[in-house]
Amino acid sequence: MVSTTPATHAPAAADPGPLRPPWSARALIAAGLLVAAVAVTWVTFWWIGLSPASLAAGLDDTARLLRRMWPPDLPGAGDVAWMIAETLLIAVAGTGLAALASVPLAFTAARDHCGPRWLRPAARVVVVLTRAVPTLAFAILFVRIFGLGPLAGALAVAVHSVGMIAKLLADAVEETDPVPAEAARACGAGEVQVAVSTVLPRVFPALTGIVLYRLDINIRASAVLGVVGAGGIGVALQTSLGSLNYHRAAGIICVIVVLVLLLELLSVAVRRRTVRQSTGRQSTGRHLTVRRTVRQSTGRRTVRHPGAGRSAGDTTGTAALPAGRAPHDVGWDRGRVLRVAGAVATAVVFLVSLWSLNPDPGRLSGAWPNLRGVLTGMWPPAFSGDLLMAVLESLLMALGAAAVGAACGLVLALLTAVTTTPWRALSVAVRVLLVVVRGIPDLVYALLFVAALGLGPFAGFLALWISSTALAAKFFADSLEQLDPLPHEALTSVGARRWQAFAAGIWPPFVPSFTGNGLFVADLALRESVVLGIAGAGGVGYLMQESIATLRYDTTAAIVIAIAVVVYAIETLARVARRHLL
Repeated sequence: MVSTTPATHAPAAADPGPLRPPWSARALIAAGLLVAAVAVTWVTFWWIGLSPASLAAGLDDTARLLRRMWPPDLPGAGDVAWMIAETLLIAVAGTGLAALASVPLAFTAARDHCGPRWLRPAARVVVVLTRAVPTLAFAILFVRIFGLGPLAGALAVAVHSVGMIAKLLADAVEETDPVPAEAARACGAGEVQVAVSTVLPRVFPALTGIVLYRLDINIRASAVLGVVGAGGIGVALQTSLGSLNYHRAAGIICVIVVLVLLLELLSVAVRRRTVRQSTGRQSTGRHLTVRRTVRQSTGRRTVRHPGAGRSAGDTTGTAALPAGRAPHDVGWDRGRVLRVAGAVATAVVFLVSLWSLNPDPGRLSGAWPNLRGVLTGMWPPAFSGDLLMAVLESLLMALGAAAVGAACGLVLALLTAVTTTPWRALSVAVRVLLVVVRGIPDLVYALLFVAALGLGPFAGFLALWISSTALAAKFFADSLEQLDPLPHEALTSVGARRWQAFAAGIWPPFVPSFTGNGLFVADLALRESVVLGIAGAGGVGYLMQESIATLRYDTTAAIVIAIAVVVYAIETLARVARRHLL
């Protein structure tokens, strides 16, 4: 019998992995972040005048508004179908345009870029800037340039999506094996040829997953772009609230929630199927690798390159096939036909979505004077004290709401996670509630609170509080369920009470995940705080919308720069904290 076990060598030194500070230093970092969160929360409460009495009065006003909205008045089936179709087409068109623009941008921003040196930092600036500015902020600009309608919404979705898709794709490009690319360069291939022939095929599965995930996010964002006139179902929602038709507004909100929940279920099913197929292909590839190893160990010659033909001892030709490809897979089998049909259907849907935007040459040529006026009016940026105070208000709203939301989310996560919930039925009920709460966009919460409480940061804080709580609860519950259950079970088996088992067996290993996920929630809340200001819920968003309406583009440029700097700073802080804690 021929053994396939590799020869025994001297044991190599263990890889120490990434260096992390000792536990005492990690505890100090976590404690410092906790103290900072408490301090920011206290300053936020003082800034917006939040107290138990004002909170109770605000919730009472909101409850009266909800009673006025009941029962919901659903639009006609034809109107609903058209609004949903327009929303979906905006998301598909924007995501497709972003994917096309992100591929060259990602290759340029990758660390192994071999083109002109100045292109890489310029590409990274574009990635950071487009990711930092929210979709709704871009929508305001494009409505001014291209006018009302879905074209402005699709372009806003595309520009903001470029930042995320290009960043994740650049990471995938940097992680690929550099040997094929170096071999192609040694044969005289240019950089474009190297990227298309050796790198892009390897990162295409990752690109597909990223685009699908971004499409899910963009559909949610497209549902509220109509608030600023950028098309979709949000136009009907803004019209209903503006005319005080609260019953119709409630019906439209119900349609948005159902649409978002159905799409979330669909995206989860698609991602699971994709992961399962990818796992199956990897398993097949490992099986074929073992078969080739056995042939090599028994003395059979294998093919070294595709053009060398079959070896003398290999009658099947399996070794000449790519990893993960069996002999019977060659040709147009059912799987290949379905993949090609899916690619063709995707291209057709993308082209239909572009056609629905009505990008006629006359309209596009008429937008150039507006674009030139916006760009020339943005320089030099006009920073002011009012702008800095508005940015500070958005920052306080976001960080305060994220801190309170993390505390509330932790309680809900303990009721949701399988390892900590006291009753299984309670866990299911809380999970369903969190899915419904996450299905409502933040801007919808802000519009409701502004209608109930009036303009100001109080409404924005409540909207961010709700969304941050639901998001943090989901992240924390997932982290709790991924922990090793043995310490908790051991403590419970020796008679420890529930809180004692949690404090000693669950909380210490959960602290790094709690801190990292909490910072990520704060990062998302800061981006959303800019959006809520557009609805009048405080912060810098209202100032941005006003500057565009009054043609003060120098102030708009200063706001965009300030938003990008603050968001990037919070993102960097979160990344550094997670690296030291996780």
